[in-house]
Amino acid sequence: MAIQMAASHAASRRLKDAIFGANAACRAAIAEHGEERVINATIGAVMDDNGKLAHLPTVERVFRSLPIEDYIAYAPISGLPEYLEAAIDITFAGKRPAGYLAAVATAGGTGALRTAVDDYVERGDQVLTSDWFWGTYNVICQELGSSVTTFTLFDEANNFNHAAFSAAVDALCKRQDSLLIILNTPAHNPTGYSLSAEDWDHVLDTVKAQAKTGKKIQILVDIAYIDFAGEKYATRAFMQKFAGLPENILTLFAFSMSKAYTFYGQRCGALIALSASKTVIDEFSEISKYTARATWSNINRGAMTLLTRIQQDSAAYAAYESERDALYRLVQERGDIFMQEAAACGLPALPYKGGFFLAIPSSDPQAVCDALHEDLIFAVPLKMGVRIAACSVPKIKMHGVAEKVKRAMEKIS
Repeated sequence: MAIQMAASHAASRRLKDAIFGANAACRAAIAEHGEERVINATIGAVMDDNGKLAHLPTVERVFRSLPIEDYIAYAPISGLPEYLEAAIDITFAGKRPAGYLAAVATAGGTGALRTAVDDYVERGDQVLTSDWFWGTYNVICQELGSSVTTFTLFDEANNFNHAAFSAAVDALCKRQDSLLIILNTPAHNPTGYSLSAEDWDHVLDTVKAQAKTGKKIQILVDIAYIDFAGEKYATRAFMQKFAGLPENILTLFAFSMSKAYTFYGQRCGALIALSASKTVIDEFSEISKYTARATWSNINRGAMTLLTRIQQDSAAYAAYESERDALYRLVQERGDIFMQEAAACGLPALPYKGGFFLAIPSSDPQAVCDALHEDLIFAVPLKMGVRIAACSVPKIKMHGVAEKVKRAMEKIS
């Protein structure tokens, strides 16, 4: 019998990542058939219309201009203070709600999510998110001794399912004294959906009712794709609704530089906390610093300095926003092409508002993706459907994809 050296809580861990698996199959097809014939709808990064990884020239220019000390020196455990303030300013963009705020630097948006789960979820408790969700939420929770449970995101009219959300919150609060709710919006991964102002009113009414009973609620808003969701101020208007919430409701934001700065590999983000209570925010600052020290010690100083330099230079920031907006429009046009053609051919795609991804429900996503391989189209099979990365498919290649997805679904039915 083979010896097991791993600790009992770790021995069963196996990472099965559908995204990277699908991408590996796509790379093999490219090697066999040539890049021009293959449609790679798996990558969660913006590719330009030539199929190359897109980047923002201002980000490259400022990053290359930094002195060597900003690449190699340690940063404070919680992050550079000027970076944290810049991250807060960028997150709210003129829609900063009243209340006490603090932030901690994290290893990308994933690090922000992990910090929130580590610091605010009791071991053995459940975290609530929608049934369409980024699978890494589950990996984080399992690694930290909790688990994910879901509510049905869409009702029969493909609107936010208010009844399902309320029922799930009520059920969990009967079993737990505290509840972390993760809502990935705007530009949800993997559907591209965004909660409306009315949806947020319902969410907050639901959690405020639980707060009145003494339950502790943390709302974690994963805003990784917010800058690919629409006009800057409009997409952030909902944030002002978090002002003046009861002290036992803590609002958290998972900020990431990966998408908005095309800086995926530098792994720089922040967890931002908002509360009506200074005590709650002081506690956040202490426990998040402790978690940072125990997890990564400190974060990429060069990336933090880059964001600060751009944000503090009005000309650089204007150039950066113009370049980023061009990428947003590029991705949005691709998503719109798919959705228009889906409507024309009768493919039941989920409502796409913006962002990197869109999704099509399926009872057998893997079979659909396998069938798409015959057309040299590579997408990601999820638990409830197929994910198409609008961010990575050039516009010219996006034409016809929806019809081929429908044909693949008919083939396996």
